[in-house]
Amino acid sequence: MKLTERAEEILEMLWVHTEEKRQESMEVGAARGEPEIEQLCSSGHVKLHDSKIILTQRGKDEGKKIVRRHRLAERLFADILVVKEKFVHPLSCRFEHLLHEGVEADICTLLGHPSTCPHGRMIPQGECCKKSAAGINKVISSLSDLNKNQKGKVAYIHTQDNQKLQKLMAMGILPGIAVTLLQKFPSYVLQTGQSQFAIDKELADCIFVRKTN
Repeated sequence: MKLTERAEEILEMLWVHTEEKRQESMEVGAARGEPEIEQLCSSGHVKLHDSKIILTQRGKDEGKKIVRRHRLAERLFADILVVKEKFVHPLSCRFEHLLHEGVEADICTLLGHPSTCPHGRMIPQGECCKKSAAGINKVISSLSDLNKNQKGKVAYIHTQDNQKLQKLMAMGILPGIAVTLLQKFPSYVLQTGQSQFAIDKELADCIFVRKTN
């Protein structure tokens, strides 16, 4: 049974309430008559006891996945799309319902398996995170994190400083451009095509590349 968006939102709220705030249950109140509550009961995600709504183990497992999708969406909007802070949460609330498990893992890998959302709350681990912890490097990293002579293609530039952006554009550092990190000290030296440029760490931190070797 596919849960409605409202039912997923209720599970998300219950998971935060019970797993992070350490409350065993929550008052049902006016929500008792909601069809989504009935759906969650019949699907085995929650159970009602007097005026309380309690997550079952199935509900905890599903709630954890929903919270994970939401917080990954927040990281995506904040870190890569550089959405204004006030829009990050409402956009993530809508986007989380569109993330299928495969896409969710791809986004998590793209972001480098973040442990917290932009607000500092924990992002529950997925299978892709466990594999990464076992030794798989993240697909995208900042130029400053590459090893000497490592190659990659520019994925995106992460900066709100227009001067830095203009400087990188003048060097031809744009998404899709192949780069090689030739040197890390005393400055970062990168090569694009036949050209080489020396930049400081602050600028190297703004360049995110998809590793190609």
